[in-house]
Amino acid sequence: MKMKFFPLLLALLPGFLLCSAHAMDATIKQAPFGKLSSGAAVDLFTLTNASGMEARIMTWGGIVVGLKTPDAAGKLDDIVLGFDSLKEYEAGHPYFGAIIGRYGNRIAKGRFKLDGQPVQVTAAHAGHSLHGGKDGFDKKIWQVVSATANDGAASLVLHYVSADGEEGYPGELDTTVTYTLTAADELKIDYRATTSKPTLVNLTNHSYFNLSGAGSGPIADHELELKCSHYTDTDKDLIPTGIIASVEGTPLDFTKPTAIGSRIDQPGVPALQYGNGYDHNFVVDGKTGTLRTAAIVRDPKSGRIMECLTTEPGIQLYTMNGDGPPIAGKAGKSYPRRSAFCLETQHFPDSPNHPEFPSTELRPGQTYTSTTVYKFTAAKR
Repeated sequence: MKMKFFPLLLALLPGFLLCSAHAMDATIKQAPFGKLSSGAAVDLFTLTNASGMEARIMTWGGIVVGLKTPDAAGKLDDIVLGFDSLKEYEAGHPYFGAIIGRYGNRIAKGRFKLDGQPVQVTAAHAGHSLHGGKDGFDKKIWQVVSATANDGAASLVLHYVSADGEEGYPGELDTTVTYTLTAADELKIDYRATTSKPTLVNLTNHSYFNLSGAGSGPIADHELELKCSHYTDTDKDLIPTGIIASVEGTPLDFTKPTAIGSRIDQPGVPALQYGNGYDHNFVVDGKTGTLRTAAIVRDPKSGRIMECLTTEPGIQLYTMNGDGPPIAGKAGKSYPRRSAFCLETQHFPDSPNHPEFPSTELRPGQTYTSTTVYKFTAAKR
């Protein structure tokens, strides 16, 4: 069974079950999530696959609001950080669950050259560009192209057109992001974009994961394995130096399963001091453009296992290192420092200023594509 629903029809069907084949099949529900201060309405979609795994995604920022997966005993828990209301999201947050664009991660001073011409994009983060600028894709309302449920899987297709010159980036960028909750308990994200002028593109998702459940405490005992033998070295502002360094013999070596917290505060390591913990782009082993495993995370408490596969050349490990007070999150729970991790698949930070890095340029007539899969299983420990 496959049906398509467009924005006009969706607006007429608040809370309606969009697609359901039978009780054991995948479903999609749509409901209002509130209005922004501008008065714009935002919808929330709940995708459920045949086994009961659930993803909640809103149209503002394409944000993954919730993701429920089973533990070793079959108990469902929400494993991504976020808020209960749109008002809380609009008040400001560290990119919880959002689509990041037009350029994920950093560009030094927001400056680069494209076809020999200087380009200046918004540099609103310590003098550098971060995650697309002041009003990146995480703060845009995405239009719903279709919502489908078929063969145990549920899929939501979102669309946004970034105007020529938005945040300083040249070219009108036509972007489509497809979220699919597969029958195999995967959250699959497909990105696609075309442009009217030469530009840069580096899209990702910024979900914060805690496999014990959002708000359940530190992730220090989560065991991480990265299929990455190198990382991009940075300066104190986390801008790449251009050196691609080996992880061997450093606290950044996760080539064997290692507890995230075991070396995170190791003294005398500039790479850790600069980020106040892990905030590093790792080079994924294997061929860029092929879907391959980049990371595996195991939680000894719940038994949950998350495997991250990607076609991208890099993956950013971030361990929520901020020194601020705990963030008040969903269901009355708080999110203190280092209570989640991010695995942001991407091209390398500051790529346009490092010709030796894989290119993030996109030109008219070309199509940008990227796929990331977060696959969930559980095993007793």
